[in-house]
Amino acid sequence: MMKKNILLIRNYLDELYENPRCELEYNNDYELLIAVMLSAQTTDKSVNKVTKILFSKYNSLDSLASADINDLKEIIRPIGNFNKKSLNIINIARSLLDNFGGIVPKTHEGLECLSGVGRKTANVILGELYNIPSLAVDTHVLRVSNRLGLANTKDVLEVEKKLKKSFPKESWVKVHKQLVLFGRYNCKAIKPDCNNCKLQDICKHNKKLTKVS
Repeated sequence: MMKKNILLIRNYLDELYENPRCELEYNNDYELLIAVMLSAQTTDKSVNKVTKILFSKYNSLDSLASADINDLKEIIRPIGNFNKKSLNIINIARSLLDNFGGIVPKTHEGLECLSGVGRKTANVILGELYNIPSLAVDTHVLRVSNRLGLANTKDVLEVEKKLKKSFPKESWVKVHKQLVLFGRYNCKAIKPDCNNCKLQDICKHNKKLTKVS
C-alpha cells in the first residue's frame, strides 16, 4: 500500500480517536482476560452488563475457580454460547492459580494455553494489559483493513502481518484500538458512515457503492 495512504489513515484515525481506549470494563488482570474471552461473537456493551454481575458475585480467582457452573451459565446467558464460556471461566481461574501464581501471563505461549484463549485474545491482553506491541484482528479490524486496502484477505493472521508491516511497531497497540473503534462506530458492517468519512477516496467499499449508484 502507498505510504501516503498509510499516512492518511493514521492521521484520520488520530483525528477521530486520539486517545483510544478499550471499552471492556475491568478492575484487574484476570477480569480483563475473562471479559475479552467472553466478548467473542458479542458486543463489549453486552459483556460489560454480565461481568458487572459476575465479578460482583465472584470477586476473586478462588471464588471463580470453585464457582457453580450452572450459576455462571445463568449470569452470562444473555451473551450466548454460555455453556462453553462458563466452563472457560472456571478453567481459566484454575489454570491461573495452579500454573501462573494467580497472574495473567505476558506471553503468547502462556496465554494461549488457557481455555478459550486464542491468538486474538492473547494479542488484546498483551497490548492492553502489558503494553507489549501487538495487533489483534477482530471482525472490525478485518473489515476495515480490507475496505481501506490495508489487506485483501479474510485470513486474520495474514491481515495481522500486513498491518504490522504497514504501521510502526510502537503504534500497534494504539492502531488496534483505533481500528476497532473506527469499525464499531464509523465504518460499520451495515450502513457505514461513508458520506462523512475522509477516507472515501481510498475505500474499496465506497467505490463499490459509487459504481452501483
